[in-house]
Amino acid sequence: MSAQVMLPAKRFVVSSVSSDAHMWNLVFLQLLLEEQGAQVTNLGACVPDDLIIEECRRSRPDALVISTVNGHGHLDGLRLIRRIRSEPELADLRVVIGGKLGVRGAENIVFAEELALNGFDAVFEADGGIDAFQDFLGSLDSAERPALEPAGAAA
Repeated sequence: MSAQVMLPAKRFVVSSVSSDAHMWNLVFLQLLLEEQGAQVTNLGACVPDDLIIEECRRSRPDALVISTVNGHGHLDGLRLIRRIRSEPELADLRVVIGGKLGVRGAENIVFAEELALNGFDAVFEADGGIDAFQDFLGSLDSAERPALEPAGAAA
C-alpha cells in the first residue's frame, strides 16, 4: 500500500458525471484529499458538463477528479473530456476518472485506454484499488503533466 501523500496546498474539483447520482464516492474522495492537506470543491452528483467546465475555469484547480459508480463512466467521461480538451484555457488541466467505468465487471478495464487516449491523465477502474490514485497524487508535485496512460493498466 502506498504511503499517505501530504499535498502542499493543492486544489481539487471533485465531481461525478452527469448521469451518476451516487454521492458516497465523492464524499470519500473529498475526505481523502482533505486529510492530505488539499482544498476540495465537491460539485456533487449528476453534474452537467457545463457546470464542471465553468467551475474549473473559475477555480483553476490542480486537478479535476471525476468519480463514477453507475457504470456509465466511459460514456459520460468521453463526452466530458472531449469538451474539456476543446477549451484552450483548460488544455493543461490534469483530469482523472475512476470508479465503475462500465457494466462489464472485470472487463471494464477495456475502457481505460480509450479514456486516456481522449485526454484523461489517468484512469482508475474500481477493481484497481486506491494505490494507483495515491501514486497519481504524488506526481502532482512535478512541474509537468504526467504522460498520458491508462492507470488501470498500471494498477
